[in-house]
Amino acid sequence: MCMSFFYCTFADEMESGIKKGLLALSPIFAMVVLLMVNAVIYGGVSNAPLLFIFVVSAMVGVALTRGVSFSERIAIFSRGAGSENLLLMVWIFMLAGAFAATAKEMGAAEAMVNVTLRFLPAKFALAGLFLAACLTSLCMGTSVGTIVALMPIAAGLADKTSMTLPLVAAAVVGGAFFGDNLSFISDTTIVSTQTQGCKLSDKFRFNIKMVLPAAIVGTVLYVFLGAEASEASLSTFHFQLSTFTKVLPYLAVLSCAAFGMNVLMVLSLGSLLTLVTGWADGSYDLMGWTNAALTGVMGMSELILISMLAGGIFALIRYNGGLEFMIDLIIRRVKTRAGAEWSICGLVAFANICTANNTIAILSVGDIAKRVAEQFDIDPRRSASLLDTTSCCIQGILPYGAQLLMASGLAGISAMSIVPWLFYPALLALTVVITVIFPSLNRHLSHS
Repeated sequence: MCMSFFYCTFADEMESGIKKGLLALSPIFAMVVLLMVNAVIYGGVSNAPLLFIFVVSAMVGVALTRGVSFSERIAIFSRGAGSENLLLMVWIFMLAGAFAATAKEMGAAEAMVNVTLRFLPAKFALAGLFLAACLTSLCMGTSVGTIVALMPIAAGLADKTSMTLPLVAAAVVGGAFFGDNLSFISDTTIVSTQTQGCKLSDKFRFNIKMVLPAAIVGTVLYVFLGAEASEASLSTFHFQLSTFTKVLPYLAVLSCAAFGMNVLMVLSLGSLLTLVTGWADGSYDLMGWTNAALTGVMGMSELILISMLAGGIFALIRYNGGLEFMIDLIIRRVKTRAGAEWSICGLVAFANICTANNTIAILSVGDIAKRVAEQFDIDPRRSASLLDTTSCCIQGILPYGAQLLMASGLAGISAMSIVPWLFYPALLALTVVITVIFPSLNRHLSHS
C-alpha cells in the first residue's frame, strides 16, 4: 500500500508537471496555430500578419500565467520586452532604418549597385553577394551588422536584375550566419567555447570543417540561381565622380564594421556621411536628410514592436517553467553518445525558439550541455560546435529573429517571404545531422 501511495503521488506529480509545462508553452502553440490559420486566410505563410500573431500570443501568455496577480504578469512581460539586449536591438533597428533611408534618398544604394555590377557580372552577383556576406560577417563577428551593411545593396541588385528580392535577401542572411558561426569575435563563438571549456582556435578548426562544405555548396547553388540575371540595365551606366562620392557611406560602413567597430557607431557614422555627401552633391538639404531619416526610423516600427512582444512572451515562458520542462523532456531518455549529441542540439534549438537570440540560447543551456558532454565523453570542441552551429541554423530561419526582421525591414518585404529561400541555414542543419550520424568524419579532431 505504501509503495502504491508513493507511485500514485509520483504519477500525479509527473502529470501535473507535464500539464504545467504544456501550459507554459501555450504561447508558442498559439503562434503556430495562428500562423497556419492566417496562412490559409491570406493565401500563404509569407502573407500572415506577424504583428497580429504576436499580439494575440502575448495575450495568451499573460492570461495563462498562474500564481501571480495580473499586475505581476504584466511586469514579467514588460521586463522581458524591455530587456537590455532587446533595447540595444531597438537602437540598432532605428539607426539602420535611418541610414538605409538617407542613403537611398541620396542615390547611394543605386550607385553602389551600379559600381558592384560594373566589376562583377550580374550572373555572378548573387553568389558574390553571398560570399561578401560570409567574409563581412567573419570580420565583423555579427550577423545583424552584416545584414545592415549589405541589405540595401542587395535590394538594389534585385531591382537592377531579374532576381527576386526574397532570394537576394536570403543570400545576405545566409552569408551573415557563416561568420556568426565562426568568427573569433562572434558572441556565439565566445559563449559556446566558454561554456564548454575549449579554446576559440580549437573550436574554429573543428567547426570550419563542419560548415565549409555548406558554404561551398551554397556558393555553387547561388551561381546557378543567379545565372539568368539580366545585365541589360547596365548598358546606360557611366563612371562619374559623383557616383563614387555617393558610395562612400557604404564603403565606410563596410570598412569600419570589418575592423570591429561597434555596430551603433558604424551606423551613426554612416548616417552622418550620408548627410555630408548628400548635402555636398545637392541631393538634399538638412531638412530633407532629417525627413528621410525619420521615415527610415518609422519604417522599423513594426519590427521593433514584434521584437519587444517576442521578448515579453518568452519571458513569460521562462517564468512559467517552459524552458526547464523542455530541457527535462529532451535529456530524460538519453542513453547513447549520439543521443547525447541530439539532446545538445535539441536543447539549444528549443532555447533559441524561446529566446529568438542564439547567444542567449547558448548561455541558457550551455552548462547543461557541458554536463551531458562530460557524461558521454563528447569532446568540448565538438559540443561547442554543435551548440553554435545548431543555434545559427535555428536563428537563421526565425521570422521573428532580429536578423530576418532587419533584412525584411530594410528590403521592404515580409520576413516570411525570405524563409523559403534560406538555403544556407538548411545546409548548416544538414552538416549537423551528418556530424552526429557519422562521428568518424571528425574523429581525428577529437584525438588530436
